[in-house]
Amino acid sequence: MTYKQSWGRYFHFPHQTITPLWRNDAMAFGRTAHLPFGLGRSYGDSCLNGDGVLISSEHLNHFILFDDSSGRLRCEAGVTFEQILDVIVPRGWFLPVTPGTKFVTVAGAIANDVHGKNHTHAGTIGCHVTQFELLRSDGSRVVCSPDQNKGLFSATIGGLGLTGFITWVELKLIAVKNAFIQEESIQCKNLDQMITLFAESDKNYQYTVAWIDCLAKGGQLGRGIFTRGNHCTNTELATEHQPRAKRSVPFVFPSGCLNRLSVGAFNQLYYRKLLAERKQSRIDYDRFFYPLDAIHHWNRLYGPRGFIQYQCVLVDNANEAMKELLQRISSSGQPSPLNVLKEFGSVASPGMLSFPRKGLTLALDFPNRGQKTLDLCNQLDEVVTQSGGALYPAKDSRMSPAMFVASFPALNEFKKHIDPAFSSSFWRRVQP
Repeated sequence: MTYKQSWGRYFHFPHQTITPLWRNDAMAFGRTAHLPFGLGRSYGDSCLNGDGVLISSEHLNHFILFDDSSGRLRCEAGVTFEQILDVIVPRGWFLPVTPGTKFVTVAGAIANDVHGKNHTHAGTIGCHVTQFELLRSDGSRVVCSPDQNKGLFSATIGGLGLTGFITWVELKLIAVKNAFIQEESIQCKNLDQMITLFAESDKNYQYTVAWIDCLAKGGQLGRGIFTRGNHCTNTELATEHQPRAKRSVPFVFPSGCLNRLSVGAFNQLYYRKLLAERKQSRIDYDRFFYPLDAIHHWNRLYGPRGFIQYQCVLVDNANEAMKELLQRISSSGQPSPLNVLKEFGSVASPGMLSFPRKGLTLALDFPNRGQKTLDLCNQLDEVVTQSGGALYPAKDSRMSPAMFVASFPALNEFKKHIDPAFSSSFWRRVQP
């Protein structure tokens, strides 16, 4: 048995790990619960299987097919988004959807049906999956697509690795001219201004995202920096990204370093970093999409107790619900230095357990202060429930079974497709 830790450093469980060398390797499935495992970048326990077996995709990291005339890519489950970008961008292609880190495997991205800054236009990654192969515990290998084995296809997208082991994936990419993004950042005085910018930007900008100061109150509630961007269309620009200096947090910080005073000071500096109300720039895609990837082990900043990431989507009366959410956070005095606000559109994912739905989504990182932090999250759940919203399993560490049921109306249909030999710590935790 070896121990695996969640990215939020909140969970730490013993596991047995098996690592297939080839995608056609036969695997023996015993009575112990199994779970696919990529890079383990889920924040909570959806990527963990305490006292069970993890099936690592570490060696399944080969490209199978890339048609650079059509943008069709087929690769093994363990290929990372970083590896894909290194291959496709110089050839004029880009990922149709990407989360805020490129250190994820393609199968892990599908299992969590990741979303990005362009959800209003492109939906989730599941919208761009053309087919994949799923290895089931009975030894069968099932090719799934929107037209073939539709039930398993929909259950596996966003299915948290519970329907079987993905061996290979095929995606449809988008064409780009170079490796750069034309970005505009705007200082917003409050949430109302932020919401107005999301609405105004939707027509002409592919990517929109905002950082929120969650400690701000009163007339400054929801202040922050709104960012929008498009792929540059200049064919004379380079198609290879500019390497960034790699930094690393060398040790786990002592408890309490991220407190109200330190985070408040950081928020003040970050809010005023533009030195103007608006700033336009042309930046490498790596800096636009993956700012935190330049700092390895950044999760150590939160101390030995780790952090609880809370990501929700608010649906009914979303603007007012977001104000209520922010008011509860600012009144609690519990700081969250990384607060990302995005807008979800109406592009429906094929995934049964897909998290995004039309509304506003906010992701927060709360340093773990035990029951005090859990109590705050319970208070935020009340706002999410009242708005008909949901929590994101890939980021979750404490969702209740009742909240899980309320978040995913297709749950009963999904259960029909679970592989009986597969489970996870998260799945066992959220069962009634």
